[in-house]
Amino acid sequence: MAGHNHSHSVNNSDNSEQREKKLLITVVLNFVITIAEIVGGFLSNSLALLSDALHNLSDAVALLIAYIAIKVSKRESNHRKTFGYKRVEILSALFNAVALIAICFFLFVEAYERLLSPEPIKGMLMLIVATIGLLANLISVVILHKDKSHNINIKAAYLHLIGDTLSSVAVIAGGLLIVFFEAYWVDPLITFMVGIYIIKETYQILKETINILMQATPQNIDIDEIKGELENLPEIDNIHHVHIWNLSDSETHFECHIDLEKDMSVSRTDSLRRQIDEILADRFNISHTTVQIEFNCCNDKGVINKAGEG
Repeated sequence: MAGHNHSHSVNNSDNSEQREKKLLITVVLNFVITIAEIVGGFLSNSLALLSDALHNLSDAVALLIAYIAIKVSKRESNHRKTFGYKRVEILSALFNAVALIAICFFLFVEAYERLLSPEPIKGMLMLIVATIGLLANLISVVILHKDKSHNINIKAAYLHLIGDTLSSVAVIAGGLLIVFFEAYWVDPLITFMVGIYIIKETYQILKETINILMQATPQNIDIDEIKGELENLPEIDNIHHVHIWNLSDSETHFECHIDLEKDMSVSRTDSLRRQIDEILADRFNISHTTVQIEFNCCNDKGVINKAGEG
C-alpha cells in the first residue's frame, strides 16, 4: 500500500508579488548601470570599468531570467509536466552561474594583456562612472536584501550584486590611484581581484544547483536520523529504499518503503501514514511524502537501494 501527502506551506501571494516588483526594479537599474559603464569604459579606456559593466550586464540578464523563471514556475502541473515548472528556477540559476564564470575568464585574458602593455586611462571619468554604478548597485542590494533567502535565483542575483558593489568600490579606488599617480597597471589588477571573488561566490551557487538537479540528499537532512525517528514508532519494523531530494530550493520530497511489525488493516496504516507525514514536516521540513507500506515483502531492506530503484 502506498501513502502520499502534500503538506506545502501556504504562500503569501502579496509577498510574492512584492518580491517580483523588487526584482523588476533591480533589472531596470542594472541595465541602466550597464549602459552607463559601457559608454564610460570606452570613453575612459578602462578595462576595469568595462569588466564592471559586463558584470552588471550579467546581473541584469540573471535578474531578468530569475524574474521570468519565477513567473513560469507558477504555472500549474499538467500531464506532461507532473512536477510543474519549479525546476525552471534551478535551470536559470545554473545558466547564470556558468555564464558569469565564463565572462570572468574572458576578462582575465584581457586583463593579462593589459598588465603586459598598460594603456593610458581617463581616471576622472572612470571615477565618476564607477561612483554612479556603486550607488545604483547599493540601491539594488538594499531592495533584494530581505528576499535573498526565499529563492535560489534571488540569492544568486543578490550575490552578483554584492560582487558588483565590491567591484565598483575597487574601480573607484583604482580611479583615484590613476588620477593622482597615473598607476594604469591598477586597472587590470582590479579586474583579476573582482573576477576571482565572483568565481568563488558563484561556485557555491553552481554546486547547489547541480546537487538539486542530481537529486542529491539536501545537506541539512540526515537520512539515518530520519530512519531512527520513524523506526521509533511501535508499528514500524524497518524503513528502507529511502530517497530524499529537492524539487526546488524550497521544496523537499521524501519517499521510502515502510515494513510493518505486524500485518494491519488499511485504515490503521492510513493513520500511521499521517503520523509519519507530521514527523517529517515538523522535524525535517519535508513538504511532500510518498511511502510504500509493506509487511515482510522486500528481500533487500537496506536504507539505500544500491540498484537505484524505488
